[in-house]
Amino acid sequence: MIRFSLYCSSNHEFEGWFRNNADFDSQLAAEQIRCPLCNSTQVQKSLMAPAVSTGRQQEKIADNLQDTQKRLVAEIHDQVRKFRQNADYVGDKFAEEARKIHFGETETRGIYGKATTDEVSSLLDDGVEVMSLPSLPEDNN
Repeated sequence: MIRFSLYCSSNHEFEGWFRNNADFDSQLAAEQIRCPLCNSTQVQKSLMAPAVSTGRQQEKIADNLQDTQKRLVAEIHDQVRKFRQNADYVGDKFAEEARKIHFGETETRGIYGKATTDEVSSLLDDGVEVMSLPSLPEDNN
């Protein structure tokens, strides 16, 4: 949609919304655009200044995006920590344990550990639902 500032032959100013410039032109030719004050169909477009973001507005938008990103990363880290607190670490035996749980060979419980790309692919092929957890800052200490 595009908004045009319009004026009639009596210099009444008003606005109109159109799908595009061609839509405005076809409605104008069909006399479908009328001044809301005097009903004139002699309508023209006014010059309009484009809506341009100032440097200050762009900085504010960038700051808001950065703050949102920081909050989301912190929330993801918090959720991973909570998951780990309530799950068993099985290390390199993740694929084996996940498969045992999936096929009912051992108790159902939350687990996390390490698996190769091939092991993850094989688990998914077997219908075992797995999800990669992001590394946390403390994982590198």
